[in-house]
Amino acid sequence: MDGIYFPGFGFGFPNVPSGIKIFGFEIKFYAIVITIGFILAGAIAQREARLTGQKDEDYLDFLLVLVLPIIVGARLYYIIFNPDRFFVKGKGFVQTLIDLVNIRNGGLAIYGGLIAGTITAIIFAKKKGLTLPLMWDTVAMGVLVGQILGRWGNFFNREVFGAYTDSPVRMAIPIQYFGQNINHLNYLLDSGIITDEMMQNPEVVNGIQCITVHPTFLYEGFLNLLVLIFIFFFRKHKKFDGEIGLIYMTGYGICRFLVEAIRTDSLMMGSLKASQVVALICVVLGLFLILLNKKWLHDGKELKLHSYIKKEEK
Repeated sequence: MDGIYFPGFGFGFPNVPSGIKIFGFEIKFYAIVITIGFILAGAIAQREARLTGQKDEDYLDFLLVLVLPIIVGARLYYIIFNPDRFFVKGKGFVQTLIDLVNIRNGGLAIYGGLIAGTITAIIFAKKKGLTLPLMWDTVAMGVLVGQILGRWGNFFNREVFGAYTDSPVRMAIPIQYFGQNINHLNYLLDSGIITDEMMQNPEVVNGIQCITVHPTFLYEGFLNLLVLIFIFFFRKHKKFDGEIGLIYMTGYGICRFLVEAIRTDSLMMGSLKASQVVALICVVLGLFLILLNKKWLHDGKELKLHSYIKKEEK
């Protein structure tokens, strides 16, 4: 019942808990994975700061300032585009408030965190006398690492999966797992996250009936890894401050737009998927700014550039 399987590849995990209990209190793996990702993102940003002649302590300060805004931003984004999950007639004010702030079962949207993080970075850069394009370059790889790890939190929560599939890459999740909480199962069915097609085409794995879905969180993690590898090798050849950040924005936007197309739990903006709209805006804006800066360079305009310190490259 607590397993996650990949029958197309002939392997699976018969027992995947969603968290661990310490002194009777459950700590979700989702939270643990995100915390590890956040710490690694900060460490990578500090190293990049040193390599470009910046003060690494500025990025430690930024990391500490960033924690609360990105959580609030990620939660608000999720609530704004998914109000029906929280504002239920007859539920009561107190219970509604509790549900709004309870993030232990997920309900955080990456784009909300990125938007809040960007706003925080603008304010932080102004107060510290830093330039936003350089900050963007410095944190880009760390943000990608955090996002890649964060998607494994979705794995433990059995969320952020795609439509029904019987392809070799399918992921099988026992129907009984969702049935442990009948209210939650009804919500998943009513909202279309678990579709009729999934329920009508169950696959028996180890004697257990499962829905088989696209593991979209793994798709996104893999595509983000490709963007990360590209940035890692390209970053020392950048021509202007902000180029790495724009490549991240464009690359992640493309990845998210593609993956979002097959997700069943997308936050909606009317009849459109909110994340696809935001992703498309990021791609268009990112490409435009990259080409604009390239044109300025071609025309002989001098742009700010913090190169990597040569002695660190040896």
